[in-house]
Amino acid sequence: MSTTPLSPPDTDDDDAATEIAAPGGDFARRIAHLDMDAFYASVELARRPELAGLPVIVGGRGDPESRGVVTTANYEARKFGVHSAMPMAKAVRLCPQAVFLPVDFAEYRRVSRLFKAAIVEIAPVMEDRGIDEVYLDLTEHEEPTRVLGLALKAAVKEATGLTCSIGIAPNKLLAKIASDLEKPNGLTILRTQDLATRIWPLPARKINGIGPKASEKLAALGVNTIGELAACEPGWLVSHFGKSYGAWLHRAANGIDARPVETESERKSLSRETTFATDLHPVRDWQALARLLAELSRDVAADLAKHKLRGRTIGVKVRNDQFAIATRDLSLPEFTDREAVIRKAAFECFARVPQNRKLRLLGVRVSNFEQG
Repeated sequence: MSTTPLSPPDTDDDDAATEIAAPGGDFARRIAHLDMDAFYASVELARRPELAGLPVIVGGRGDPESRGVVTTANYEARKFGVHSAMPMAKAVRLCPQAVFLPVDFAEYRRVSRLFKAAIVEIAPVMEDRGIDEVYLDLTEHEEPTRVLGLALKAAVKEATGLTCSIGIAPNKLLAKIASDLEKPNGLTILRTQDLATRIWPLPARKINGIGPKASEKLAALGVNTIGELAACEPGWLVSHFGKSYGAWLHRAANGIDARPVETESERKSLSRETTFATDLHPVRDWQALARLLAELSRDVAADLAKHKLRGRTIGVKVRNDQFAIATRDLSLPEFTDREAVIRKAAFECFARVPQNRKLRLLGVRVSNFEQG
């Protein structure tokens, strides 16, 4: 599960262009994105090997009659169209023969700690993107790229018994796409010169940050693939999608992303986000949104505890079906890492978000950390 989609990066176009056109082109930087395969479901299957080969859906209390949402599903269940954030009732209709299991976040966090501890023994420059995915900067390593990738996969397997998929590319954006190309248990090495042959033929929605609504709008404009998007004039994209998002679409489609891998010491905030497969209305779909908001608050609190951080400012972020982003923050009188406090503040912030349009993304953020 990936509840952490990339925001359009704030980069300088000249710097980004320098990176992509660096002498040799091949790995001016080597950035890896490591994503655990169907993580929650895989953890459950590891302790229930008798379920191997069966469709498994994890969510809520594991009750298919509940009004909750799917947290994740294994690959057998995904073949039936089941995905995260889907209402449980719809998942039952699509795959009634599935095994439904309750979430066990304590166990998922334990296994998450195991695989990350194994990774940093090999590649210590790690950006933690949540419970089941990380970015790694491999630029300074002397070992060949494939050797490094295989070593990371072997370390994860030994520590957890689970598989992961890794994409290695010149930047974070391309590494994220690459890690999804050969799932599950894949290792994809993507070089700058592979952009035209391996990335441009893909659907535009494969770029993390282009959701269902943006994909539909692009298709209506005659843009279906990443290559077609890359060929669009920047000004034309800005005219249709706005200055910030339009400019980012052009950079992303051309494989430009200069963001660094940020280690723990560089953190100014911790956040969790999820993009919905189907837009949710703040009023009509309130129960589903409330559950997701509580889950995100719980995950952020766990991340704070793991990093031994406490923050004073709690915020929420939403993106609506017109791609407009809204954020609301609340500064607390005291620093906290308590789930209940974060959840209460997040709900208060969400109540101040515009309620008139459907939402496609929801996030919870904690910042303004305690010093020392």
